Formats: sequence, structure tokens, C-alpha cells
Amino acid sequence: KGNTLKASPPVFFPFLPFPLAAKSFPYKRTPFFQIPPNSSKPHSQNLSLSLKTMALSNNLTAVLNFIAFLCSVPIVASGIWLASQPDNECIHFVRWPVVLLGLLVLVVSLTGFVGAYWYKETLLAFYLCCMAILIALLLTLLVFAFVVTRPDGGYAVPGRGYREYRIEGFSSWLQGHIVDSKNWGAIRACLAESDVCSRLTRSYLTADQFFAGHISPLQQSGCCKPPTVCGYSYVSPTTWLNPANPTGDPDCYNWSNEPNQLCYNCNSCRAGLLGNLRKEWRKASTFLIVAAVVLIFVYVVACCAFKNAQTEDLFRRYKQGWA
Repeated sequence: KGNTLKASPPVFFPFLPFPLAAKSFPYKRTPFFQIPPNSSKPHSQNLSLSLKTMALSNNLTAVLNFIAFLCSVPIVASGIWLASQPDNECIHFVRWPVVLLGLLVLVVSLTGFVGAYWYKETLLAFYLCCMAILIALLLTLLVFAFVVTRPDGGYAVPGRGYREYRIEGFSSWLQGHIVDSKNWGAIRACLAESDVCSRLTRSYLTADQFFAGHISPLQQSGCCKPPTVCGYSYVSPTTWLNPANPTGDPDCYNWSNEPNQLCYNCNSCRAGLLGNLRKEWRKASTFLIVAAVVLIFVYVVACCAFKNAQTEDLFRRYKQGWA
């Protein structure tokens, strides 16, 4: 009756292929555009919840970027440790890649922290893009280092506490790019000027101490002493006389007791350098692998948090536009 709609003429809507006519049915007259008195309260609560969620995502991203910043510390420390080793001081192009990569991770992490703390979407997008590239570079470096250092040219020597090395036992990449004839002249001169061999004379006073000592591959293989197969008699760690088997190895003829000569021209010295390099990179890889795992975890969670923050920001703008 008073609350009953009567039949009305057909109404045409442009998106319907047929006219829509209202039928007579009981219905309480309430305009569709009328907003109930309490409808603004749920809306304000949802908007407040959206803002809190977005702030939580930004804070989480900031914390994760701080963790990534901490992960850059062991990367930089590993690179500095590698660069400070005596053999790496003579191989210039392998000294600084890890240090440079760690510094880039540090700078990018700080950028992401600033972008998350003050919610700068441009900085956050820059952080996510650059961090993905740095993680890919770190993983590539680890895989490459593992592949080229996997072969070990070392072999046990009877009655000795150390191992000796043959250059043929190492990867062809290390042989062709580290100790090839083009690079070896500068490396040899650098090793001769260092105290790699002179330190042995201060550490070992007797033959028994020297033969039982656990010295580095660079010192034990042939840079500071002749190969064991030559049968030289021990006088001091850098002085050897009267070879019993001078034809046992071509390096037997390259040995000299001159401090600036020793066995720096020997293939066994090149093998010892590669053995040292392999040992050091394997130690550094342990810290780099841990840092890479943490960085990947942080990056995945940061991507999720950034996506959630963007979604909440979109909802917030949508709700503000329809308030």
C-alpha cells in the first residue's frame, strides 16, 4: 500500500540488451544512496587497519634491510682477508672483487633501509632491483670459484707433515689465467720481494721441525724449497745441497740457494701458488655462502612486505576516494 511500489515504465540501461521493468512487490522505501548513520565507523576502522598494516610492512622491510646491511660486513671482511694474503698481494685482479661486491651490498642495503623507513617507493624499487642483481653476482662468483678450485693438485709426501703440488692437477682456467707465462714474471718478482720464504727460517730451526711442520702450500710445494723427489739435503728451510736424484723432476735444475732465486722459476712454485689460492678461497666461500643464504631469505621476505605495502596503499587510496 503506502510502502508498495507500483509498476513503472520499462527502464533502458545501455549495458543490458533488454528493457528492465520494475514489478509490484512489497518494499520499504529507502533510497539506495542513503548511508546508514553508523556506516562511517566500519569504514574508518578499515582505513585505520589498512594504515597500520602498511606501516608494519614498511617497518619489516626496514628491519630486513638492516639485516642485509649486517650481511655485507662478513662479505667485506672476507674480501679484505683475501686481499691481505701474501699470494693475493701478487695477483692483483683477484684481490678486490669480493670487497667491491660487499661494499655494493652495504650501499644498496642502506638505500633500502632509508626507503622503507620513510616509505620512498622509488628507493624501495631501486633497492629490490639492485639487490637482485647483487645476489645473482654473488651466486655466480661462488659457483665460479667452486668450479675452478674444485681440482686439487696436492699429493702426500712420505715422511712429511706437508703436501706438495703439481700444476697439472689444477683447473685449466687457473693455469691459463693466473700462472701463465704472461703473468708469471710479475708474480715471480713480487714473491721474491715478499717475506714468504724468509719467514720459514725464523719459524723452523731443525730439519725435524721443518719436515713435520704444517706450512702453507706456497711455501711447502716448491717456492721456498726444491721438490722432495730431487733428494736435496736439508741445511735450512731455504738452503738445500747435493741432490741425490737431480733427474727426478725438471724443477730440480731450477733450484738455487740464492734468496732472490730459490725455486720461483719452478712449476712446483706455480702449483703451490694455486694451492694457496684454492685453500684461501675455500675458506672465504664458507662465509660467503652463509651471507648469500641470508640475503636471499631477506630479499624474498622484503619483496612480500613491499607487495603487501603497495596493496594496502592501493586499498587506502581507493577507500579515501569513496569515503
